Amino acid sequence: MSSLYQSMVAVIEQSITPLAGKLGQQKYVIAIRDGFTAALPFMIIGSFMLVFIFPPFSAETTNSFARGWLDFSATYREQLMLPFNLSMGVMTFFISVGIGASLGRQFNLDPIMSGLLAFMAFLLVAAPYADGKISTQYLSGQGIFTALITAIYATRVYAWLKQHNVTIRLPKEVPTGVARSFEILIPVLVVIATLHPLNLFIEAQTGMIIPQAIMHLLAPLVSASDSLPAILLSVLMCQIFWFAGIHGSLIVTGIMNPFWMANLSANQAALAAGAALPHVYLQGFWDHYLLIGGVGSTLPLAFLLLRSRVTHLRTIGKMGIVPSFFNINEPILFGAPIIMNPMLFIPFVFVPMINAVLAYAATRLGWLDQVVSLTPWTTPAPIGASWAANWAFSPVVMCLICMVMSALIYLPFLRAYERSLLKTEEQKAQDAVSVANAARSNS
Repeated sequence: MSSLYQSMVAVIEQSITPLAGKLGQQKYVIAIRDGFTAALPFMIIGSFMLVFIFPPFSAETTNSFARGWLDFSATYREQLMLPFNLSMGVMTFFISVGIGASLGRQFNLDPIMSGLLAFMAFLLVAAPYADGKISTQYLSGQGIFTALITAIYATRVYAWLKQHNVTIRLPKEVPTGVARSFEILIPVLVVIATLHPLNLFIEAQTGMIIPQAIMHLLAPLVSASDSLPAILLSVLMCQIFWFAGIHGSLIVTGIMNPFWMANLSANQAALAAGAALPHVYLQGFWDHYLLIGGVGSTLPLAFLLLRSRVTHLRTIGKMGIVPSFFNINEPILFGAPIIMNPMLFIPFVFVPMINAVLAYAATRLGWLDQVVSLTPWTTPAPIGASWAANWAFSPVVMCLICMVMSALIYLPFLRAYERSLLKTEEQKAQDAVSVANAARSNS
């Protein structure tokens, strides 16, 4: 057992930790993560509007309150949809600006100008103008990958031109704001002169504009991202990174966010059309079934720690129980500890994976309502899961099942860990008594 653990630690330290460290510090990963973080408040509020637009009542209900809400929603559907359409419906606006600003800051550019340049680059290829109207088809989830690519491209062009002094410089006496406006003239010209002809060329050759072509190419990957193997792989990566002391959630969510947002947009469109929801694996699924109480689904473990026979673990349980309700479990991860602790490695890695299998199977069997809303990750799991599924009741039951299953899996490993700690404490106590006896004998 000891040699196996040492081999596992060696692999983590020599292979996984350096790779995860480099990935987590990569400029483009950071920029994408920051872009989605910047857009999050707008998307959460926009998603919340779905509760009012599509209340959680049956269309055949005879309850007067429910009937009145449903009739009100149907009568004023267009007005109620406006906040949603201008938040979730144009999520790529916020994402592209956020990515451009973050990447620009890393290249020592003006973040406002780089964010606006990224926004313009996206609109140039994703919002075709015809008959006096701008198409909004690719301003939501369908245009996310285009927003990522154009934001990175535009900001890199800006950085390259500035690094090579290809810019318009004004005298020092000119106000800073005016000087910055002139500085970005050439990057704007270059972006337009490259992206617009490219878009026209692709459309002429394929009949598809750039975002349509990108989604066509990525369709197999988007489809694969919603499969059980994709869920298990992403969870496994997250857990192993965390076990090595690296913030695996940031790395995995940074990779998965574009897929989650594209799938969320498709689910919301299906909900609005009254069709079956096509996707299972969304951020609400990740947050509220796989990370109950934080990475590793440690909320049940926090309850178990409260009744631990080891004083140290009981103290950690008391410190960690309240934050764990809000999916913050650093006190338990580093206090128990779980990080680099071979006694808790197996449940820490496999508990969320087992929860993933349970929740995915229940969804595919039609027992579990699917995610249609974006929720804050700090929302307690049963509440957040219900909220994400438009306040359905089945996610609450699923969360409770996952919590019970997690507790049952953690329990034997916790007991074994407690026994090892108690033996250590007993040995220390015996050593202290021996030292005291020896001291009295010498005196």
